[in-house]
Amino acid sequence: MTMTDMTPEAPVRRFDVAIVGAGPVGTTLALLLAERAPQLRVALIDARGPQAGYDDPRALALSHGSREILARAGAWPHTAQAATGARSDTGLAATPIHHIHVSQARRFGSTEIDFREHGVPALGYVVRYGALMRALDGAMQRTPTRFEHSPQTPLSQGALAPGVHHFRPYQAIALRQDAQQVTITLGTTADDHAETLYATLAVNAEGGLFESQTSRPRARDYGQTALVGFVTCERPRAGWAWERFTSDGPLALLPQDHGYALVWCCAHEQAKRRRDMDDASFLAELHAAFGDRMGRFTAISARAGFPLGLNALGHVIDGRVAAIGNAAQTLHPVAGQGLNLGLRDAFDLADTLVRDARNPSQHAAPANVGVAGATSTTGATGDAGGVFSVPGPAALAAFARRRRADRGMTIRITDLLPRVFGIDAAPVAVLRGMALAGLDLVPPLKTAFARQMMFGQRG
Repeated sequence: MTMTDMTPEAPVRRFDVAIVGAGPVGTTLALLLAERAPQLRVALIDARGPQAGYDDPRALALSHGSREILARAGAWPHTAQAATGARSDTGLAATPIHHIHVSQARRFGSTEIDFREHGVPALGYVVRYGALMRALDGAMQRTPTRFEHSPQTPLSQGALAPGVHHFRPYQAIALRQDAQQVTITLGTTADDHAETLYATLAVNAEGGLFESQTSRPRARDYGQTALVGFVTCERPRAGWAWERFTSDGPLALLPQDHGYALVWCCAHEQAKRRRDMDDASFLAELHAAFGDRMGRFTAISARAGFPLGLNALGHVIDGRVAAIGNAAQTLHPVAGQGLNLGLRDAFDLADTLVRDARNPSQHAAPANVGVAGATSTTGATGDAGGVFSVPGPAALAAFARRRRADRGMTIRITDLLPRVFGIDAAPVAVLRGMALAGLDLVPPLKTAFARQMMFGQRG
């Protein structure tokens, strides 16, 4: 498909920020910008209809820090039904994690992390993907937003109003940039009509899963599949999450509704064999791997598998384009850090853009020149007062510096843990056991680890 030729009569849609991808990370960024810089013109490009997200059954482990980010965006999926323990159409909106138990199977060494030691209401929460997307879309409905639907209605023409313009369902089929702007070509699956948007800055928040991504500078195929499902057991322990390192790979049980979300990482052939098992055989094998802490496992449902790998960019910015979430890094699910890191990306990018818009002179590069060289000062005030200008490439450079420590640390931890715990040699297992037990003997180290999991490194 070729890009639509522009004519002097054609409507020109110019945005300050264009976000490609309306999953949890991209939508959170749009909501944060709408809250803190409502005078910015933001395009949110969404390739899927809403129902696709609502129907996604995956369980997400969200840290306490992620809850704070989503609450700031007005999108924490905590409802009256969840507060009273009643069930809704998607189950409990958010199940709190109060304790985390980490151990290695058939080996010495374990540690427990308790929420009371860290002054938070919960270490984290388990939320269904569909419930999170409903909360995010609900927050978007409460935000001044213009919805651009296709192919039933044409794109809006004329001067663009400030706020979020939600393009659904449109797919970004081409993106190019020059010294002054980013040009984005949109298409739909319904026809071959193309539309063109222009933006001062663009954000790629459309990462997808590891198996569908092209290789990036830092890549590793772990040769594993994450086998997921929902299990119930005889003696569930409310508020407890379990991370157990087995010879096959990490096994996690996360409290959800009245059972547990299962994430069992193992070799591809093992995962296929376990997916094809009858329920009774599968539950018996799970019990053998996990142990008897919660009695027998009584039911399994919704088994599915996802190949695992590390796939990370070396640099998260390229001129006027930034990458966040899975578009910047896809991680092993050990410790459940992938989405949490992406939400921290969104929060820090929004904060950096707002700060730059308030103080454009703080950077050497000019940040007050808009698309096509037009002056971009809006004259409007933000959440802390003052006149805003449209942020420019210098803001993205500041964002990359701010994210370097947290991103680097989280990638290293999630890459190292499954590889180190995957070594079955006895001397290595003894050292791992000593390290786990040592966390209880050195409280500052344990606190630092817990805070990294909840909040990341602040840069």
